[in-house]
Amino acid sequence: MDWNGKPYYSLDFYLKQTFGEKIYRVALDGGMTCPNRDGTIGTGGCIFCSAGGSGDFAASRLLSITEQIEQEKVRIQQKRHCSHYIAYFQAYTNTYAPISTLRRLFTEAISHPDIVVLSIATRPDCLEEPILDLLEELNCQKPVWIELGLQTIHSKTADFIHRGYPLSVYQDAVLRLKKRNITVITHMILGLPYETQTDMLESIDYLNQIGCDGIKLQLLHILRGTQLAELYQKQPFPILTQEEYLSILIQCIERLSPQTVIHRVTGDGPKNLLLAPLWSQNKRGILNALHREMKLRHAYQGRRFYAGNTHPL
Repeated sequence: MDWNGKPYYSLDFYLKQTFGEKIYRVALDGGMTCPNRDGTIGTGGCIFCSAGGSGDFAASRLLSITEQIEQEKVRIQQKRHCSHYIAYFQAYTNTYAPISTLRRLFTEAISHPDIVVLSIATRPDCLEEPILDLLEELNCQKPVWIELGLQTIHSKTADFIHRGYPLSVYQDAVLRLKKRNITVITHMILGLPYETQTDMLESIDYLNQIGCDGIKLQLLHILRGTQLAELYQKQPFPILTQEEYLSILIQCIERLSPQTVIHRVTGDGPKNLLLAPLWSQNKRGILNALHREMKLRHAYQGRRFYAGNTHPL
C-alpha cells in the first residue's frame, strides 16, 4: 500500500486522506508557563527542556494569536504552497491558565478560516474538568488534538528527568480525553539516559494497550542551557549513534498498533542550542536512511508495512 511515499502510517498520509491536501502546522505561543517551572511542582522543568519550553520554533508571544497565525503562514508559504493549517500551541504547558484565558486563545485560533485542526501540547496533570468541557465544545467545531509529553512509562527514568507526575496521571488523562472523543497524541523520547532497548519497547507496548491515537517519536537532544546538558558535560553518558537510533526506531514503528498515526520520527534541535548528537542536524538524511532501511527490511522479509505493522503478502 502507498503511504504517500513512506513505509509507515505517517501524519502526512493521514492529513491528505482526511483533508485532501497537504497541511502544515503553525507553531503558536499562548504566553503560558509550566507547573514544573513556576514552583507548583518544580522550578527547573524537565531536565531536557530548553528555556523556550520546547517552543523554540513558535511565533512570538508578543503578537496576538491571529497575528502569529498570519506571520507563520507567510513564513511557510515562502517555501511551500498550502492553504490550510494546524494551529499548534507548542510552548510550555498550554492548558495551564485560567479557563477564561484558554477560551479566548483557543477560540481565536480555531475560528481562523485557514485553521482546520487545533493541537494543544500540555501535561496530563493540567486537564481539570472545566478544561475538558471547553475542549469537548471546541472539538464539535473543528478537530481538537491533545499532545501529552509522556516520554517514558518507567518511573525510574521519569524521576531522573524530573517529569513531575506518575504514569497513573497520564493514564487517567487519556481515558478522560477519549471518553470525550478528543484525539490523544503522545510524545515519547528514544535514547533517554540509561534506558535500554527493552525499556523503550515496553513504552510502545503500553501505548498500544492504552490506545493513543498518535505518537511523536523524538530522538533525545541535549540542548545547551538545560539541566541535561550540565549533567552530560560533567559526566558524559552514552547517547545513541544514528545507526542505533534507526534500529530502535524501526522496531518501535513495527511494534506500533496499525491505528496509531506516526506524527514524528526524529525531531529538530535548534542548531544554536544543540550540544549532542550533532548527527541529528541532518534530518533529511535521517529520514532517507530510515525509509531506505525499512524498505530493504520489508523486501528481505517478503512482507509489507501496513500502518506501521508487518503483514505477510
